[in-house]
Amino acid sequence: MMHQLHILLLLFLTVISCSYSANAQDTKEAELLKSINQAASSQQRFERTLALGKYYKYHNVHKADSIEEVILRESRNFEDSIRFSALMFSADISLIRGDLDAYFSTILGCQPFLNKLKSDEVQFTIYRHLGFYHSNMQEFETAKSYLNLSLNKARRLRNSSYQSEAYRYIALNFMRFNDKDSALYYVDKSISEGRRSGDKGLLSLAFNAKAKIYAFFGQVELSVAKNLISLQLAEEVRNSLLLAQYCREVGRSQKSILNLDDAEYYFRRSLDYSRQVNDSRQMALALTNLASVQLERDQYEKATKNASRSIQLLTESNDLNGLGETHNILGMVYNEQGNYNQASINFNQALVYYESTGNKEEIAGVYHNVGTVFKEQKRYDNALNYLNRSIEIREQYGAKNQIYNTYRVISNVYAETNNMPKAMEFMNLYLDYIDSNTTIQAATKIAELSESYRSEQRERLINAQADSIQRQRQEREMTAARLETTQLRNNFQMYIIVAFLIIIVMAGLILFYRWNQTRIKQQQREAEMSQTLLRAQMNPHFVFNAMSVIQSYIYDNDTENSSKFLVNFSRLMRLILENSPKEHIPIETEIEILKKYLEMQKLRFQERFNYTIHMDDSLSAEHAQIPPMITQPFIENSIEHGQLHTIEGGFIHIAFRREGNMLLITIEDNGIGRKASKEKKRSSAHKSMAMEITAERIENLNKKFRTDGYLQVEDYDKELQTGTKVLISLPYTTDA
Repeated sequence: MMHQLHILLLLFLTVISCSYSANAQDTKEAELLKSINQAASSQQRFERTLALGKYYKYHNVHKADSIEEVILRESRNFEDSIRFSALMFSADISLIRGDLDAYFSTILGCQPFLNKLKSDEVQFTIYRHLGFYHSNMQEFETAKSYLNLSLNKARRLRNSSYQSEAYRYIALNFMRFNDKDSALYYVDKSISEGRRSGDKGLLSLAFNAKAKIYAFFGQVELSVAKNLISLQLAEEVRNSLLLAQYCREVGRSQKSILNLDDAEYYFRRSLDYSRQVNDSRQMALALTNLASVQLERDQYEKATKNASRSIQLLTESNDLNGLGETHNILGMVYNEQGNYNQASINFNQALVYYESTGNKEEIAGVYHNVGTVFKEQKRYDNALNYLNRSIEIREQYGAKNQIYNTYRVISNVYAETNNMPKAMEFMNLYLDYIDSNTTIQAATKIAELSESYRSEQRERLINAQADSIQRQRQEREMTAARLETTQLRNNFQMYIIVAFLIIIVMAGLILFYRWNQTRIKQQQREAEMSQTLLRAQMNPHFVFNAMSVIQSYIYDNDTENSSKFLVNFSRLMRLILENSPKEHIPIETEIEILKKYLEMQKLRFQERFNYTIHMDDSLSAEHAQIPPMITQPFIENSIEHGQLHTIEGGFIHIAFRREGNMLLITIEDNGIGRKASKEKKRSSAHKSMAMEITAERIENLNKKFRTDGYLQVEDYDKELQTGTKVLISLPYTTDA
């Protein structure tokens, strides 16, 4: 038997080696293959083969899947600790495939090792996996017990990586239990331990968990923000497997708010990353998500093609949840085409897959879609039955943010059956769950329903008044015709007089215009720049982010921070509006604006950076002046595009000092630097605009005061090409 297993292993390695020699690019893979062939013993050969499998897990999922059976068979010839390592590898591969049945079977089969192996690390691993299993089975208290045991083992080991993992799984269990506060508390602890461990891959998983929690509770904007941090961290460690997953999740969030272009962009990125690691399941899920975007765009043929290809790939990996999602999308495509029979077939198939995995949240979603099909068929009793079942499940198992869509459909059902009181009742329930943008639409719908409800009562009165209204309209038309004739005659005389006056006035204006042309152009350009800077300060993205932060604090019942943020925001807006039209303002006022802005950003990004502002005492004593908002664009670049909010120990130093007849402003940060920032297309455009406007303002000031002011941008750390240093030299002016 041992001989046969060795032959099997050598055969697999021969195939892999042949494949490698055809593509001979991966040095790491070559080293691992060479080390296996040079192994001095069967155990050493197995350990190196397992190392190769773990490498493939992150770089070539297809090869990892292929080597899994070899590793499992070989492990049976060795001691329990080696067999356990092989089983954990197999469990990881099952999760990557999306085969939860195989994964859960493996995990439940590992329980005897709790007694066989008296190891804290082994027990930590098993408890964590068992907690995940029971959480998926909706057995939240049992899951909590196992996850707490896992956390205790991690603490005993004093291992930050293990503690981060334990906290992350605890947070996700509280999320499924519909306990938002506890979920956010533990995921923040996971992030803290992830930072302490120094493992960026692990930290990206923690931020991704927080994104999942925000998405689960309907806070889409916050979900996207956290997932973008996950993406950045995954990019830094070059983990294409995680990148494929995170891009899909960002895309799904964008699609939920109908940002279809951004959604498609991230879904295609996910598809590209999936191909890089040869992960057929991730490819399939990306194709399913692309199909959902194409559905929204009425591209039914493309959506059907991508969904069908996805089903083929997911069937091969036995991803039941993925198959459920894809059949659900395909059912929606057929529903939009009016093919209700095919829609029902796919929805029923989706239910079969979701019920086999116990995925209550998605079952509720399918019930909603089935109810929609019955509504389109005008089978209203059946529609209400499925729609109400969808609400019942979501109220019991969470994802309550999705209920409002079902309320809207139920309202439409009652409206179509002329039950206006019920229609208005469910439309009001719909309003309770939607955000401010959707509220406007919903309010319009309610107004329409109310109008319909009252229309019968008003119909007789309208008919009774119709003849009177018509007579009055005819009389007004006749009177207007007579007045028009008189007015034309009077206008002709007036035009002659006015034309003569205009000729005289124009002659004077031409002379004045020529004399004052240069000054007017200068003032106009300064006003345009002022308005441009004001729009930069008041741009919708900045205001939207500010409102999202306030909303987050309110949801978290964080009265202190929400109040503090709101006060700073209100004060900042007032200062900007008051001072933007002015040519110069006191430096103290500029510093006050900067402090309000920086304090808001610190609260927004959870104190991820610090700042200092220094001003020479002589400047205050002499009442020095400065053009308004000359520094803020560069502060914003430091935080947003210098990525200070993602860097541990980030700082911004701002200094104001006088050098002769010039005022010198220095802005320094330790962000990602100009080179890295320029690689981000969106940020580079924004930064270029800020520099262009500021340079033009300095040029105008130089002309006015006959000085040699300048704008200079360089690397803060020239050797590492990190951080940014901005020097702004302006004419020194006072209010005297």
